[in-house]
Amino acid sequence: MHLDVQDLRNFYYRSALGRAAQKSLRMRMLELWPEAEGETVVGYGFAAPLLRPYLAKARRVVTLMPGPQGVMSWPPGLPNTSVLTEETCWPIETGRVDRLVVMHGLETCEHPADLLEECWRVLGPGGRVLFIVPNRGGFWARRDITPFGYGRPYSPGQLETQLRKHQFLPERHVGALYQMPSQRRLWMKSAGLFEGIGRYVPTMMAGGAFMVEASKQVYPPKGKVQPSKARRAIKVLEGIAEPSAKPVGARRLPVVTGERGDLARADVTFR
Repeated sequence: MHLDVQDLRNFYYRSALGRAAQKSLRMRMLELWPEAEGETVVGYGFAAPLLRPYLAKARRVVTLMPGPQGVMSWPPGLPNTSVLTEETCWPIETGRVDRLVVMHGLETCEHPADLLEECWRVLGPGGRVLFIVPNRGGFWARRDITPFGYGRPYSPGQLETQLRKHQFLPERHVGALYQMPSQRRLWMKSAGLFEGIGRYVPTMMAGGAFMVEASKQVYPPKGKVQPSKARRAIKVLEGIAEPSAKPVGARRLPVVTGERGDLARADVTFR
């Protein structure tokens, strides 16, 4: 189930907890990808709050937002980069993307396998993708006051297994959102302390979300590969003999002629 784009915008841009979450996620992302000079950067889902640092030096920045979620103009005050698109059919040519950020897209998609195939298609040689998903063992996935409380949460092992099935090679994973998902003053004041301590804790034990960086795998997997049989086309009229077009020869049949009904033979030809 996708959240509405208005709810996502209100959380990340108009609430104190959302702005703190945006800061935490962006800092962790910049630790993995400090720059993207001359590259094509694409965000899918609601990754717009994280992509602003790349606007200055990237060749192009595109934010794809799925139809069930809705779209908003971004960035404010600059030419729009947002595109409303289908979940599994993006208006991007194959192999054109260098960096792809997926946030609030995989866990809410109705067909995650098709979405991963589309991510693989648009990535170019050497391209990398960063998946940001709710942590199944974290507190944020248990509270529906934040966008991370919706959809299917993952554990790091579950996500990495799913990525390998779709020809992605997981490279690194880090945790984020170590503060408590609450807007109470006490928890908000201690957010910096929790974020600092959480970086030294394993991802599976803490953190409301985690990030998995993966690269596109273009060579065949190792091991024995079972070839798939080509499907045979169904022939509706198979087994029915074709009609013959040969003409019927002439036959001599008896006919009644004469006034008294005497039998005589006449040549009657049937074609």
